Amino acid sequence: MYLSARELLVVLGIVCAGCGGSSTSPTSPSAPSSPSSPSSPAAATININGQNGTQAFAPNPSSFGGQMVVFKNNDSVTHRVVLNDGSVDTGNIAPGATSQAVMMPGGGTNYHCSIHPGMIGAVSASSGAAPPACTGAYCDGY
Repeated sequence: MYLSARELLVVLGIVCAGCGGSSTSPTSPSAPSSPSSPSSPAAATININGQNGTQAFAPNPSSFGGQMVVFKNNDSVTHRVVLNDGSVDTGNIAPGATSQAVMMPGGGTNYHCSIHPGMIGAVSASSGAAPPACTGAYCDGY
């Protein structure tokens, strides 16, 4: 038995109607949430622009303290962002790639590119306060 194109479309429409859509049934199954794969809230973006000291990152300083942040590499070489205290390391970020989201400390922090130590940045508290004073080897640009 062969179906005409019109009959086939009707059958497919009926089958697809039961495959999701905007059903509001309270008994609809849903994927369980897992602590190992939490839903990601929207993260703020800090752009990596190149090896330009404090202008290597934008915005810089940013007021993303206490927020999730991703680093977007807009440069043509690999970078690796590390908080100056070593508590966060993005791993290598290839040209055009974006890091995993990382939580910035609520009180602010300073960071640098471990591949290009002259690239430095700061995050202030989300209240817009000034970033913490930068101390150490990576702070020459501030």
